[in-house]
Amino acid sequence: MKIIAHLDMDSFFASIELRVNPQYRGIGIVVGADPKDGMGRGVVSTANYQARKYGIHSALPISTAWRLAEAAKKRGEPATVFLPVNGRYYGEVSEKIFQIIRRYVPVVEQTSIDEAYLDLSFCGDYLKAFELIKKITKIIKEREKLTAKVGIAPNKLLAKMASARGKPDSVNIIYPQDIDSFLEPLSVRDIPGVGPKTEAMFNAKKIYRIADLKKVSLADLREWLGKWGESIYDKARGIDESPIETEREIKSISEQETFAKDSLSATFLLEEIQRLSERVIDRMIKDEIRGYRTVVITVRFSDFTTRTRSKTLPEYRYDMKTLHREALKLFMPFLDARENPSKKTIRLLGVGDREFILKIGWLDYYLLGFFL
Repeated sequence: MKIIAHLDMDSFFASIELRVNPQYRGIGIVVGADPKDGMGRGVVSTANYQARKYGIHSALPISTAWRLAEAAKKRGEPATVFLPVNGRYYGEVSEKIFQIIRRYVPVVEQTSIDEAYLDLSFCGDYLKAFELIKKITKIIKEREKLTAKVGIAPNKLLAKMASARGKPDSVNIIYPQDIDSFLEPLSVRDIPGVGPKTEAMFNAKKIYRIADLKKVSLADLREWLGKWGESIYDKARGIDESPIETEREIKSISEQETFAKDSLSATFLLEEIQRLSERVIDRMIKDEIRGYRTVVITVRFSDFTTRTRSKTLPEYRYDMKTLHREALKLFMPFLDARENPSKKTIRLLGVGDREFILKIGWLDYYLLGFFL
């Protein structure tokens, strides 16, 4: 019997900050970029449940979060506190939590700093799996003063959906016989991977709930969505054969910079490409990356349109000179009509590389990418 748990720490960054700063209890906490009184650039990393009531959520522009917090304050709500990201400390707390988890569960797939899939099949039944999870979360709560939502189900897909619909500090179980009754009332948007555009497409076809989606043939989904339609067909039925992966191959290292002022100055932007290339190589050296093969640049214009360009080299390289040269070649067309016919100013630049000759544990991967 396959029994999988998905564990998701509750408002992880914000909860850690509250643990350190108990004076903030009962008010909204937003961790992310400096809002600069609504003029800040950057995004929200996380928000606690109080801040979420105001419409603030992860990846929201920090300036928008500040305006929502100010609007809530004018309505008589408590003021919201904005705190900077303390990534290294969050990583240390994460390591302690996963040390506890791995003491009781031999097969763990850590998918982010505060989320993981746990293979509990060795428990033999759902009751024993539930008791083990309660034991683990109790220890985490006692030692780290942090709570988690956990979903337990027959596979990773359902476990994640179960945890997503759970309350803070709770365990939500989907038994095999209850899969249809759990899925069918849900919105199609509740399926992992279904975004607003796919939801809108389904809604235009009078498909709102997973129960509606199950009536659609595999052939129609293939026609509408290509190969992704096959995955949607399975997900609507709770089918997921993906294994627990205990090791992940690193995908990319990149450095990016959001400018205080949008620019189209060739001197400034070319110097930034140089700086970003140096930072990428510094990280590769620090983390003993043995080589890269694909060079990637990211350009975000003042209207938030984002373009990515890449070049795969004939062989693996390690040097900064090649990375910088290829990044420049990819970027130069953005200074003229080839990639920027409207002469839009640029607000963000990114340089990265990928296809590494290396396998590392997930937490290392996360900490490499944390400050992007």
